[in-house]
Amino acid sequence: MDMGIKGKRALVCASSKGLGRGCAESLAAEGVDLVLNARGSEALEETAKFIRETYGVDVVTVAGDISTPDVQNKVLEAAKGADILVTNAGGPPPGTWSDWNRDDFVAALDANMLTPIALIQGLVPAMMDRGWGRVVNITSGSVKAPIPVLGLSNTARTGLTGFVAGTARQIAGSGVTINNLLPGIHATDRAKSLDKGVSDAQNISMEQAKINREATIPAGRYGTAEEFGAACTFLCSDKAGFIVGQNLLLDGGAINATI
Repeated sequence: MDMGIKGKRALVCASSKGLGRGCAESLAAEGVDLVLNARGSEALEETAKFIRETYGVDVVTVAGDISTPDVQNKVLEAAKGADILVTNAGGPPPGTWSDWNRDDFVAALDANMLTPIALIQGLVPAMMDRGWGRVVNITSGSVKAPIPVLGLSNTARTGLTGFVAGTARQIAGSGVTINNLLPGIHATDRAKSLDKGVSDAQNISMEQAKINREATIPAGRYGTAEEFGAACTFLCSDKAGFIVGQNLLLDGGAINATI
């Protein structure tokens, strides 16, 4: 299927690896030029080089922590005129409700709620002026069903979901859509980190921790960055203009819910 976005330009955050890279590569395969951001410059440049050579699209990189105002300004300047925005940031550390103080919550909100909002506010007005745009926020399955050890993520990402629910409907008439992708467990560094935590806590091997977690997923496996990227690209396509303010869960059926 031709997604109708060849020649468009996209900003993809946290895109040197994992789900962000999966989204970047899938968009590049459709002929979309990219602005990539990630904290680590070495991995970012390696990813950019691979995408340029593999897909033949233009790739601009801006290294740095997207949750800081200085890097946000640099990224927004580099991405000026972008047609597509994919927001993404690593999740806050696990723990329990009594572990966290105000600073922990502020850091989580900065990374996983306030930063996506700032990027939306920075790029969407010009999209509205041009009459076309797509925003996809990578959030978490925790906004559908809270994950006990990820209370910081539950809080911040649910806040972003509330912002999107109202904003998406206010701007839909301009030809700009905003939607959220909610990943469950995918085969990324984040999954390895969570498996390591279980391995240490239960004194089992990493492999056994993964096997145990896979047994809780009806699909019987972790997701892949490639299939996640394909879902993102569809939401960014000209075929998805009637999908507004939705939360698409990609979790292999792990969350047991009717709606």
